[in-house]
Amino acid sequence: MKVAIISGSVYGTAEEVARHAESLLKAAGLEAWHAARASLDDLRGFAPEALLAVTSTTGMGELPDNLMPLYASLRDVLPGEWRGLPGAVIALGDSSYGDTYCGGGEQMRELFAELGVHEVQPMLRLDASETVTPEADAEPWLAQLAALLKD
Repeated sequence: MKVAIISGSVYGTAEEVARHAESLLKAAGLEAWHAARASLDDLRGFAPEALLAVTSTTGMGELPDNLMPLYASLRDVLPGEWRGLPGAVIALGDSSYGDTYCGGGEQMRELFAELGVHEVQPMLRLDASETVTPEADAEPWLAQLAALLKD
């Protein structure tokens, strides 16, 4: 199965989690692909069979600037070829921000729903106020995702 990993990051932590996810999914026997600042054409060229979004949250619960061009393209076009594909989201945030905690991830979940992407497991929330190793903290969740995608 071909898994496209899209990511958005401010300080690089979400990119690290996305790269780690790519390695783990490949090790599990999936064809994973991650490109920071991917475009809609890049994604279509890869022809994914599953989607994983990894994003941090900025400002008032928004997506990082480097993910906004792809997000806007997806919202404008709503590509129909991804309807029914499995998908999942890893959201990074800081719970001390209250209502906006992991808001970027929530935006990606909403976009996936608009695209018709089927959420195969609940969004993983990685809290910066509780962890210094988000890559390692994501490993059990990613192992479960790999198992679900291989079934």
